Amino acid sequence: MKKLLSLIIFLSSCYSLYAQDLLGIPQIVNYNNEQYNGGIQNWDVKQDRSGILYFGNNEGLLTFNGQYWNLYRLPNYTSVRSVGIDSKNRIYVGAQDEVGYFFPNAQGILKYTSLLHLIPEGMRKLADIWDIAILNDEVYFRSNNAILHYKDGAIKYYKPSTTWLYVGVVNNQVISQDKDAGLLLHDKELWKPFCNAQEMKISSVTGVLPYHGDTILVTTLKKGLFLVTNGVIKPFQTSLDRVFFNDRIFFASQINNGHYAIGTTSGGVYIMDKNGKLIQKYNYREGLQNNNVRGILLDRDKNMWLALDDGISYVAINSAIKRIFPDRTKQTTSYAFRKFGQQIYIGTSNGLYTSGLEPNKRDLSYSATNFAEVKNTRGQVWGLEEINNQLLMAHEDGTSTIVGNVAKPLYVLPGTWMFQPLENVYPAQNILAGTYTGLQKLNYVNGRFINSGRVEGIIETLRFIVVDNNENIWASHPYHGIYRIELQPDGKRVKRTTLFTDKEGLPSKLYNYVYRIKNRVVVATSTGIFEYDAEKNKFIRFKLLGNALNGISIQYLKEDNEGNIWFVSNKKVGVIDFSKAGGGKPFSIFYLPELDGKVVGGFESVYALDNQNIFIGANKGAYHINYNKYIQNITKPNVLLGTVKLQDSIVFGGYFVAKEIIATKQDEKHIPEFSFQFNSTHFEFSSTLFEHDKNISFSYQLVGFDEDWSAWGTKSEKDYTNLPAGKYTFKVKSRIDVGNESDVVSYVFVVLPAWYNTIWMRLVYLAIIVLLVRLIIRWQKKKYRKEQERMSYLHQLELDRNEKEIVRLQNEKLEADVNYKNKELSTMNMHLVQRGKVLAKIKEVISTVIKNHDITESSPSFRHLIRLIKDVEKKDQELDHLSMHFNQVNKDFFNKLKDLYPDLSQNDLKFCAYLSMNLSSKEMAQLMNITIKAVEVGRYRLRKKLQLRPDVNLYEFLIGISRQKPM
Repeated sequence: MKKLLSLIIFLSSCYSLYAQDLLGIPQIVNYNNEQYNGGIQNWDVKQDRSGILYFGNNEGLLTFNGQYWNLYRLPNYTSVRSVGIDSKNRIYVGAQDEVGYFFPNAQGILKYTSLLHLIPEGMRKLADIWDIAILNDEVYFRSNNAILHYKDGAIKYYKPSTTWLYVGVVNNQVISQDKDAGLLLHDKELWKPFCNAQEMKISSVTGVLPYHGDTILVTTLKKGLFLVTNGVIKPFQTSLDRVFFNDRIFFASQINNGHYAIGTTSGGVYIMDKNGKLIQKYNYREGLQNNNVRGILLDRDKNMWLALDDGISYVAINSAIKRIFPDRTKQTTSYAFRKFGQQIYIGTSNGLYTSGLEPNKRDLSYSATNFAEVKNTRGQVWGLEEINNQLLMAHEDGTSTIVGNVAKPLYVLPGTWMFQPLENVYPAQNILAGTYTGLQKLNYVNGRFINSGRVEGIIETLRFIVVDNNENIWASHPYHGIYRIELQPDGKRVKRTTLFTDKEGLPSKLYNYVYRIKNRVVVATSTGIFEYDAEKNKFIRFKLLGNALNGISIQYLKEDNEGNIWFVSNKKVGVIDFSKAGGGKPFSIFYLPELDGKVVGGFESVYALDNQNIFIGANKGAYHINYNKYIQNITKPNVLLGTVKLQDSIVFGGYFVAKEIIATKQDEKHIPEFSFQFNSTHFEFSSTLFEHDKNISFSYQLVGFDEDWSAWGTKSEKDYTNLPAGKYTFKVKSRIDVGNESDVVSYVFVVLPAWYNTIWMRLVYLAIIVLLVRLIIRWQKKKYRKEQERMSYLHQLELDRNEKEIVRLQNEKLEADVNYKNKELSTMNMHLVQRGKVLAKIKEVISTVIKNHDITESSPSFRHLIRLIKDVEKKDQELDHLSMHFNQVNKDFFNKLKDLYPDLSQNDLKFCAYLSMNLSSKEMAQLMNITIKAVEVGRYRLRKKLQLRPDVNLYEFLIGISRQKPM
């Protein structure tokens, strides 16, 4: 019976532990092997200084920079069981029969260096390396049969007595577990006993953690938790012992000074305090994809990463924003919230849900809850209001008061939107309800609410109503405008209704929502916030905010207890914080980008209990905001430049290296240069602000190509194609909110010119151009000379032609003169012939006279003789003239003959002259007054003197001499 009772108590405690959930569940992001493209199992997780995560994966070392996953395989392609990072950012890995580290090369690409060669060859069969512990950059690798101590480039090998079960660092000491010797302490190259209690020999240690002072917390696989102080051990009992015994502890980690994360093999992860009390738990029910936790890391933003047997999970345990699911099976839409007593009530699209709260939790999200549906509330719950210490529920079926876990109807119809007391007193006696068909009045009598019926005079659906200081009722209709309603003194009928539209100063008569802010009636509009000016009887800009929200469409306003104003603009949540002045204004505006698009459009709801508990309605469930923590968690985002590729070739791997040390920026002395054929670049960038992975945006610029920064966007990669030769600087920055930007990360590179556009080729081109210029100049000169020569030649030809023409003309003139002279000579010859005839006649006359003896002067014969003699004298003058003409025509003829034939006499020259005139022998005989025979004899003698052959014509010979040019 006692065993049965114990079993029942155990099962009930386990059920209670598993059934209870925290009110708020932080963001949980699951990554499966298809997303990170690696093995299913993950064994360890670490983070470096820049925020990059490293996972020991079944297929190698897996890295994640917030946007991109990369897998680095080991030489023997085995699983990476353990990971460790030293101060130099060397990523040590332990695998099967393999130890070593990854470190980026000069191009920032992770490369693996094996340390196996430092171990004697006969000891290299290490099996799996399950743990890596690093202290002062000394690295300890643990397998079951060896602990390797890597220091100063050498490895020392430690064998166990039977089996090494654990190695870790706690309080700046290296602690190990030997199966037979218990806990050992490494001191001066020796393993000394630390705790040899029997519990430490029979239990496999999975974690050694600091607890308090010299006391350490030891977690075991099957035996729970122990505290060890100066070698003395005692069990550490917690409320989770039965879970730890049942689910087994595989991994444990201290996540802050007071909390521990315990990873189990089948129950997920549990976070407890130093008293062993459960703070949070996360398993498959909360959203993990697997309950077998192999490794835990609290990242630098104090959020948790889990290496799981199937995948990887991220749990934002430090986030100020958490999800609430009143009904996890349906994930209904939430419209209304109210803390009433020690209960939290949430109105949803499927009824009202409630759960108890832990009284000592200031942040209600850490309260363990068990939501239950309030009876009689099925349907749309539009509003919850605490009035006169009673909780009223506005429902699609009317109004009810909530008592415990039951709704008691006040009236069934009409459907009700909200409640508004008419008096600012306690207790309020008259309450108005905005309904589907106007106003409904409630009265508070004798400690209870009663339905006083409908207010006559208005039938509009009124979802937004407020009462000003003059007890005027202001109501808004999203399509008509703003109503000011005055009631009769009894409150049962509308006395007067005034409608305000765009004619009275509103931007439009559409989409106006009335609220009470800073004790004033204000209207949220499509262009900002307006308030009513009674003197002008119109709406004007809300002066308190200046121009802060001008031009912004506002759908919802809510003032919290601290005087801050929460607002919703196009499904974006923001807060005007009057406790933090900034930018010359008495307030600062903060947006919550994590909630973008997740609030209920048209039915926005913000319930501000206090600065640690803000509830916001959402499409699925609700959100809890710890506003104080949210402000504290606002940090400057970072940005990482990931892979840089040139046509699928990685030229930069994401790590800046200077002098073999990882740096925060590029080494300006080593600027990479890329060939022109690789002028298409691909840049990847990211941020390790994992909590805001969906809200972070980037802007980039390629200096030397882009004129300005790009528009902000969520895209985390950029391609540039066909870049011209030159020096470029790629810059990228990130932000999660307007004004909250990261530092700029830059990457400088040079695209070399094409081979035909290099400086050497330019020199070659210059030399070729100079050579061509010189050749052209020489060619021009040669051409000029040729042209000059041609021109000179043509000129000379022209001169020669002219000269010849002149000569020809002169010759023609001479020839004409010669012809003329020849004609004269011929005429003279004729005269000479006639003279011969005359002489013959004279002879005849003289003969006759002699015969007749008639010689007197008066005789006719004598006179006739005298006339003939005068004629002969005249002919002699003509003969002299003929000689003169012959000499003019042939002025060089005699000289040539004398030069050629000096023996010629005057008579011979005369004879040659007659011959050159082509006179017949008879004509020559008459001219010379000799016989024809004498002429023939003279011709013969002349031929002899001229030494002419018989076949040579004497006339042609003499003509040839006369035509010869002088030398």
